[in-house]
Amino acid sequence: MTFTVSAQRVSAEETKASGLRGSVVMDTGYGGVTPGLNPVEMLMSAVAACMIKGIERVAPMLNFAFTGASVALEAVRQDSPPKVESIRYVLTVTTDETDERLALLHQNLMKFGTIYNTVAAGTDLAGEIRRA
Repeated sequence: MTFTVSAQRVSAEETKASGLRGSVVMDTGYGGVTPGLNPVEMLMSAVAACMIKGIERVAPMLNFAFTGASVALEAVRQDSPPKVESIRYVLTVTTDETDERLALLHQNLMKFGTIYNTVAAGTDLAGEIRRA
């Protein structure tokens, strides 16, 4: 499967990226003054989207009942060489499922998440799952 995205500089502070089904404004200026997400926030957003999309995908296979999900993430940036050193997350799921089933859901997300595994290969990525 192949994915494509195009990005275009709108101004000295803003870039717009577009994919098949939508677009997003990104803060690409040096001063960080636009309402868009900066590159690190975009990376964290991709991890969060991967996890929530993963829940939507695996919940029916596991017969896992839930009514909501959210992810809070925090990244630490290293200056030299510049890179995202670590990302920590708390995934909160609104469910009445048991702790064991919640842990099983988390294991599936970590094992089968495309973005999760891509980021984890080069960044210290870890977190926990909680019940809302």
